[in-house]
Amino acid sequence: MNMKKKSWIKLPLIALLSMSTLLAACGNNSDSASSTTTGTSGSTASGEKLHIVTSFYPMQEFTSKVAGDLADVQVLVPAGTEPHDWEPTAQDIAKMTDADMLVYNGGGVESWIDQVKDTLGDSGPKLVDASNGIQLMASTEEEHEGEEAGHEEEHATEEGHDHGEFDPHVWLSPIQAQTEVRNIETALTALDPNHAADFKKNADAYIAELQKLDAEYKASLSNVKRKDFITQHAAFAYLAHDYGLTQVPIAGLSPEQEPSAEAMAKIVDFAKQNNVKTIFFETLVSSNVAKTIADEVGAKTAVLNPLEGLTSAETSAGENYISVMRTNLAALEKALNE
Repeated sequence: MNMKKKSWIKLPLIALLSMSTLLAACGNNSDSASSTTTGTSGSTASGEKLHIVTSFYPMQEFTSKVAGDLADVQVLVPAGTEPHDWEPTAQDIAKMTDADMLVYNGGGVESWIDQVKDTLGDSGPKLVDASNGIQLMASTEEEHEGEEAGHEEEHATEEGHDHGEFDPHVWLSPIQAQTEVRNIETALTALDPNHAADFKKNADAYIAELQKLDAEYKASLSNVKRKDFITQHAAFAYLAHDYGLTQVPIAGLSPEQEPSAEAMAKIVDFAKQNNVKTIFFETLVSSNVAKTIADEVGAKTAVLNPLEGLTSAETSAGENYISVMRTNLAALEKALNE
């Protein structure tokens, strides 16, 4: 079932952190050769762009929109790679070391961030937790019983990776995404105060797009026939909460977590009792579990994209956060009106 291809060698992260020092010293990170590393001390030298590294796709998108042409923004997790248990290589850590800023989502997506923080120390890049200030939801909720609306989101553990007690998927709500954009704007302004007005203008423009997206979600989902949806990956709790829906996940917060036979049976019963006609899955992992349940209950499958990374095809087609979220909205609206 595992469709994810890992791009890292299984060495202890601390060893990779040590190796990164040598790689950085040898100029291993050619992409950042023209950037001045300033850590948290201020902006780059006059005429040079900021060099910003981001953890995975939504952080890259939000940061690029705020920074505009004032920074070169790189992403660590490659297109088409599921980020939940991705680990950095020594080369990736060297990129972070050379950067002016590292933007990450927080909340448990980046399981490697604490070790990287300890190693980079005060002399490293400015670290930006984009979800700072957002009230994170617990990673466990009530289990669905009969016709009661609720669900259980178990701690997701795979190959040693544990999300911890919180659900980190805040970027999937256009409302919460606005806070992440503002946090990035604040951090950029602190790093490069000479361009504060530019960062604010860019952030305001992008937040206006997010507000329009929010309005579309509210208008489209306020009068749907049903309020619950079944999804393979428990990534949509914030979206469901903010738009009056109920997420019924097949598995937990990790997209590749295997559901137990008991959990599968409960989902099948729920789908039959509530005449569910669509079972959602996502693009970066196998859809086998969703298809198994759909076949059992006579439903179809459809994609609900958690935007943890774009595929190469989506990138080539010019897809972005806004366009994919609109596609998600259309899929939800259709399923909830069946």
